[in-house]
Amino acid sequence: MAQFSPLAARTPPSEGALDADGASSGAATSNLGADVAARVAGELAAEVWLAQPRGFCAGVTRAIDIVERALELHGAPVYVFHEIVHNGHVVQGLRDRGAVFVETLDAVPPGAPMVFSAHGVSNAVVAQARQLRLQVVDATCPLVSKVHQQAQRYVQQGRQVLVIGHAGHQEVVGTLGRVPGALLVSNVADVQALQVPPDAALAYVTQTTLSLDDTREVIAALQARFGNLQGPDTDGICYATQNRQAAVRELAARVDLVLVVGAANSSNAARLREVALQVGRPAYLVADESGIDVGWLQGARRIGVSAGASTPEVLVQRVAQRLRDWGAGVVLQSAGVQEHIVFRLPLALLRRAA
Repeated sequence: MAQFSPLAARTPPSEGALDADGASSGAATSNLGADVAARVAGELAAEVWLAQPRGFCAGVTRAIDIVERALELHGAPVYVFHEIVHNGHVVQGLRDRGAVFVETLDAVPPGAPMVFSAHGVSNAVVAQARQLRLQVVDATCPLVSKVHQQAQRYVQQGRQVLVIGHAGHQEVVGTLGRVPGALLVSNVADVQALQVPPDAALAYVTQTTLSLDDTREVIAALQARFGNLQGPDTDGICYATQNRQAAVRELAARVDLVLVVGAANSSNAARLREVALQVGRPAYLVADESGIDVGWLQGARRIGVSAGASTPEVLVQRVAQRLRDWGAGVVLQSAGVQEHIVFRLPLALLRRAA
């Protein structure tokens, strides 16, 4: 069995029709209403539309690059605190190359190479790694680090910090562990339950992978209850999350159902499914092509496919191929935002590579 490469086919092809190998045919299409000249006869007579953008974001690409570079520099094993990103295919591919994923540092040998995941870690984890003299490379997404820094500035201004996010998510755990006295708020009910005076000096930050609509509701509830409140509105939600949600919202309005390719524990993939459901379309989260139930597709004339920010493009193409195998016609690329953001690797890795 061929080894899975976590960064294989990381960049979706440009707008247009896709051939059986996932390559662009160059037949540009401006919208989902374009005429399709040919169909493949079969059980499933449908067009397949791929959202744009989809899949890997700059933070995920950087995090995987860091683990791969660390393996090249140190050899196996390289320890990684938590899943580097929330995708089992990516994690298994790196595990096959010698990465060892751990949930605590207790079993990590002193002095070993250690990568912190893209979700960020608490001050306590940083301190423990220092005590163990681990060779740490921090793969925290720069946009998550920006949230940490913003929250810490609010604390320095004397404000109580509220973290809007999902309880137990690794990014939220890391942020709470970076900000003294921070409180978690997950929904409007949590806002109403806060035991905080209405005139208290408060500030909020957000998890970077939240639903824009849900976050706006929580922020509005905070603003209605507390008069001395500061925060970034929804700017703390990362560009990739916002772009992918907007693309799915547009796509869902023009297709009969949506498949989101992503892991069950991926927050941003789960939010994409929720966005499609909010538009009123059936939507399903699948880890790969094996998760598709053909019964979902009966009667669908247009099937939309997107992918979470932790999902490699090769899995999207495998989903598209499965739909072809079942008789779908051409696979078409939606128009959408082209992302060109790249995050630099840590200086320590760049110096060693020089």
